[in-house]
Amino acid sequence: MRPEPFPRRYDDVRRVSVDRSSMLEHFAEELRLVRAAADMSQSALAEALSYSAALVAKVETCERKPSLDFARRCDTVFAADGRFERIQRRLSRESVVPWFRDWAGIEAEATALRSFEPLCVPGLLQTEAYARALLSGGGLFADDEVEQQVTNRLDRQAALTRDRPPLFTVVIDEYVLRRRIGGQEVMREQLRHLGKTGSAMPRVRIQVVPLAAGAYAGLGGPFVIATSPNGDDVVYLEGQRHGQVIDRPDYVQQMVEVWESIRGEALSQQQSLDLIAELAETWS
Repeated sequence: MRPEPFPRRYDDVRRVSVDRSSMLEHFAEELRLVRAAADMSQSALAEALSYSAALVAKVETCERKPSLDFARRCDTVFAADGRFERIQRRLSRESVVPWFRDWAGIEAEATALRSFEPLCVPGLLQTEAYARALLSGGGLFADDEVEQQVTNRLDRQAALTRDRPPLFTVVIDEYVLRRRIGGQEVMREQLRHLGKTGSAMPRVRIQVVPLAAGAYAGLGGPFVIATSPNGDDVVYLEGQRHGQVIDRPDYVQQMVEVWESIRGEALSQQQSLDLIAELAETWS
């Protein structure tokens, strides 16, 4: 996918050509410029954004990548017509690990997503604390890399709240609800988040394959089937340090059959939400 183009004209900002290595600096500079033009201090901006002054300072000094929510609030405060959101989205695309970029674009535009996960909560449904614990648990990433990946993961979740969100159907193994990631509070918050999301968002459907299912087709590993706006399906498989998007019709059909087999083992949505609520309280 091509990166979303920048607008060709800014109302009051200089025109610049920005390469990938300077996107974070670009966001920071634009924020400093418009704040200065509005004669606002960092503290005043922080209050207007409902963020801390410390965070505003870190964004302006490139110590912290701005979240999508932060960028949108900047657009609102400065009436910037989406300028900061556009910069942030490009920044997010370029900070995603290279092998994930193709899938991130497909995921963001999909009209439907069918996700199976036997190991952990899918990224689009993870809380910040769960994502951080998951990414830091193996000790493979430096602290700044963990924070970058957490931010990227949370930004992806905007797909579920856009004007026309995808129909997101998730099937998880019950072990996902029982495997300790982080600690008891992290798990309780995560399971409550699953229950709230599954109950409050009509286009999100969450089902659980119970332990009693025994051996079933899903034990072969996680996958996602995405439906594009033109109706074509593609499959995404993610490994330890790689990801693969497959659009070969025969393979896609096979994975659709695997998906249907897995769903046949799952509890209904209401039964699943009841189980999630029950297990959330065991993490007390």
